[in-house]
Amino acid sequence: MNIQHKADVTLSQLVVVDVQTKLAAVMATDDMQAVLKNCGILLQAANMLNVAAIITEQYPQGLGHTVPELSAVSPHIHPVEKVSFSCLAEPKFSRQLTRDHAQVALAGMEAHICVLQTALDLIAIGKQVFVVEDAIISRNPANKANAIARMRSAGCIITNTESLVFEWLGVAQGDAFKAISKLIR
Repeated sequence: MNIQHKADVTLSQLVVVDVQTKLAAVMATDDMQAVLKNCGILLQAANMLNVAAIITEQYPQGLGHTVPELSAVSPHIHPVEKVSFSCLAEPKFSRQLTRDHAQVALAGMEAHICVLQTALDLIAIGKQVFVVEDAIISRNPANKANAIARMRSAGCIITNTESLVFEWLGVAQGDAFKAISKLIR
């Protein structure tokens, strides 16, 4: 198998895990704002570059729905509701996971629970997983750090928002480049 170490727009799918109102409210404010900004950039870039995207919601009756900041930039995406921590345990998610896309970029929360379990399960089914470090969060920073170490050790590529979107772009030209450059500023 030919392993890419760079995200490829033709091979990628984006998954934004459980960025919900009640869960967001208990995160450190500054860190949460950064994650919201970066998740928004990822969703907008995915839309511009035709990268398939999935948004999930963990038990929305208790944790609320996707935060308005992300719903506003992705109104065409209907969140997949789940109660399992790993997104892959939800059949509706698995049906939306694009089989011909070998790469999955993960963002969202919480890093040490749903993001971690989803990443490990994606690795187990043969996907190449890119974890967008500046677009994931946990209530406790030590838990996020531990999750990143575990995901890295399991074979995930730890990246950041700018690296990922510019790897998807590939070249510094065209309308998508101009639009995405404005998002990053």
